[in-house]
Amino acid sequence: MKGYQLEFFMEQNTRKAHQALYEWLVDLARAQGIAGATVMMGSMGFGHHSRMHSAHFFDLADQPVLVAMVVREEEAIRLFEILEQEKVSVFYVKMPVEFGTLGERTV
Repeated sequence: MKGYQLEFFMEQNTRKAHQALYEWLVDLARAQGIAGATVMMGSMGFGHHSRMHSAHFFDLADQPVLVAMVVREEEAIRLFEILEQEKVSVFYVKMPVEFGTLGERTV
């Protein structure tokens, strides 16, 4: 299949209403029937303002977070429509990919 790999970058303390934005994105993907999403916590990084973000022992709020998912074109269109509708402010990368599953499924 052909589609897109979507990656959303944020800090752990970025929120959408009462919920962490990364959790909100995963819940949205699931509600939209997207096959999967992965959250990765980074130990260090910097953004477009060149400000360092890192996971400190005492304060994890500044920890970089990446939400990744692979979607079909129509799923990407719908997802971005919702993000615009909800006025979500987040940096993203959208890369065209070919994807599929090899071998037998294991439980």
